[in-house]
Amino acid sequence: MTGIGPILGLTILLETGTTTRFESVGDYASYCRCVQSLRESNNKKKREGNTKSGNKYLSWAFSQAAHMAVRYEPKVKAFYDRKYQKKNGIVAIRAVVHKLARAAYYMLKNNEPFDVNKAFGG
Repeated sequence: MTGIGPILGLTILLETGTTTRFESVGDYASYCRCVQSLRESNNKKKREGNTKSGNKYLSWAFSQAAHMAVRYEPKVKAFYDRKYQKKNGIVAIRAVVHKLARAAYYMLKNNEPFDVNKAFGG
């Protein structure tokens, strides 16, 4: 996977453990702190943004990988630029982080190599 070297790869592998403990890819993305958390009750929003639930090391690893992937992978850069035009840089990089986390989940679960076309279209 572009942007993930030996250090980040081992961090992701060891911090994730087995993928069977996650019911879905969404649960894994949430554990990696790649999605926003929102609690709503009685039409009142509480704890918008990302709370400190989940694994901070996976969040860091995927953030680092996203920055490198945007820099060195043209399809990831194109995805980032599309998001950046609509929102801002932070939202765009978090979208890349989320895509990379989903891709890593499927790579670990199905034991298959990374395919940038599957993850980012093309």
